[in-house]
Amino acid sequence: MAFARKLFSLPSALLFFVVLIGLFQAAYASGADGAGSKKKDAGPPDVIVFTNGDQLSGKFLREVGGTVFFHSDIVGDLSAPWDKVKELRSSSKFAVLQHEVGVHTVERAKGIAVGTIGMTDGNIHVQPSDEKVMIEPIPVKSAQYIVDQATFDRQLRGAPGFFAGWNGSVTAGTTIIQATQNQYTFTAEAGLARIVPTVLWLDTRNRTTMNYSQTYGKITDPAYIESDGTYVPSSYTKSSIYHVDAERDQYFSTRFYALAQTAFDHNFSQGLSLQQIYGAGIGLTAIKKQNQSLDFKATLQYEKQQFYAATDGTNQNLIGSTFAATYALRLPRSIVFNQQVSYIPAYNYVRAYSASESNTLLLPFYKSLSFTIGTNDSYLNDPPPAEPPTKRNSFQFTTGVTYAIHSKY
Repeated sequence: MAFARKLFSLPSALLFFVVLIGLFQAAYASGADGAGSKKKDAGPPDVIVFTNGDQLSGKFLREVGGTVFFHSDIVGDLSAPWDKVKELRSSSKFAVLQHEVGVHTVERAKGIAVGTIGMTDGNIHVQPSDEKVMIEPIPVKSAQYIVDQATFDRQLRGAPGFFAGWNGSVTAGTTIIQATQNQYTFTAEAGLARIVPTVLWLDTRNRTTMNYSQTYGKITDPAYIESDGTYVPSSYTKSSIYHVDAERDQYFSTRFYALAQTAFDHNFSQGLSLQQIYGAGIGLTAIKKQNQSLDFKATLQYEKQQFYAATDGTNQNLIGSTFAATYALRLPRSIVFNQQVSYIPAYNYVRAYSASESNTLLLPFYKSLSFTIGTNDSYLNDPPPAEPPTKRNSFQFTTGVTYAIHSKY
């Protein structure tokens, strides 16, 4: 019973939190949509004119990295590069962020051009509320982002509530076989992340992440009587692996941040009852782009390893580190690849090191649903003696269906 409590208390708590976030997300989105429907757009519609002569009226949404996003009641949402746009007119107020302007604080934002906008002859014209103020035309090639003023102010000055701004996913997969042998395998994953501000065009202030993954399987052999009359009782073989972690990052510059983290691991096949990690360190965001990101992290930590049927000296209280890299790549057709690699040395008992690598590929197929293919490879250098000998390496290949979570802010 103690083992069951240890095995399921942490994952169950995180699953409950994920469900709670999902329910709040639905309520929040419903409330936001309801509030938005009450607003009236008293201004004239925005107009976009393409180089081929086509013209549409509707609402200019934003511009990101040279791509214009526009909503038309006739054709819906559309996007086009600047070289396909001849003219653009909008009576709404927008902020134009240029390549050479770095936005870190409210003070640095005072130099951002904000006002109603129009685009002609390859230049963006911004008219502030004070008509006496004149802003030099901005070449479209210099406009990295154009965002509406309400979003700009909210992201720059505001702070999301605890339940707002979370993004992530929940994945589940199962295999059931009923024959001479009965077999079933269940896999589940959940990941949540909140980055403040929640947009790429502002420098990150802080980031909170939580992850959970578990695989449980069981193969049952039936009881039978051998030809000589010997009774062989039923038996089973099981596998159980789970991982839970949480991390808080606080940026002290554009790229560098301080972090605190905790992690819990269990692997029945390797004799690992529970590995606990509590640490702090520094991180570097080496790449932060629309389609990819890369982080490096290093910590100093306390680590406790507990094994089944452990002999004297097998369970360890360790002082060590985690050296990790996290990479995300967004491919065409909204395909996403994620990779995490970590190496965990121990300084007071050098044999007790471990390492892990996980890879996930998400293939969208309907709205927020994706088909997921993943691998998880973990290495434990000093497992306890066992018969048969315990393998140091554990490899998983998983498939499942993923639901994406997006919480508005």
